[in-house]
Amino acid sequence: MLAIDVMTDRVVTVSPGTTVEEIAQTLLNNRISAVPVVDPHNRLAGLVSEGDLMRRLQNEGDRRGSWWLEAFTGSSTAAADFVKVHGTKAEDIMTRDVVTVAPTTPVHEIAKTLETRRIKRVPVVEDGRVMGIVSRANLLHGLASAEKMSAPSGDDRALRVAVVNAIRATPGVDPSLLNVTVRDAVVTVWGVTDTDDESRAVKVAVEETPGVSEVHLQLGHVPAWAWGL
Repeated sequence: MLAIDVMTDRVVTVSPGTTVEEIAQTLLNNRISAVPVVDPHNRLAGLVSEGDLMRRLQNEGDRRGSWWLEAFTGSSTAAADFVKVHGTKAEDIMTRDVVTVAPTTPVHEIAKTLETRRIKRVPVVEDGRVMGIVSRANLLHGLASAEKMSAPSGDDRALRVAVVNAIRATPGVDPSLLNVTVRDAVVTVWGVTDTDDESRAVKVAVEETPGVSEVHLQLGHVPAWAWGL
């Protein structure tokens, strides 16, 4: 199994000039914990996570540290920290040295990368452009499918694209928290929906997609209002 088999290809992004307030609202509206920063050509420039935003809530006095520690770390580190805390745009607070994978990276390598780097997700990049993103949840979904079926074929990968597009086109369905795996034309949809009606709509959309032989739903329910708490 490869990154392309489990990645979320509907990637929410921001530009380097997006304000911190807009980034926070983007994370909240899309129920995500990080967002890639891309240029006008969709080339990856950086990544902003909840952690980057939380740093701004820390007391500046607590961050200053002692004079001897600053002597070892250097003034450049102190300056970078200052920008992280006081910057107003994505380009100020984003992580620039972003760990990425290719669409053809095996999932076991991605799992190892997430573990060793202690990160929760990794952008999938090809020729410098963001193609998708793989999270820990995506890997678990892929693992659960792989234990029951053979590796995905070229036809399965094409069918996955068709199913994802069908879900996106379904009225009343929010695809931002859904992921799809396909093995031997058997489709499994994982994630969270707001209502039973939304879950049924997802099932109908998948069943109507040509080439699908069987549909399994692994969906939980979280009311939309609860995300604002």
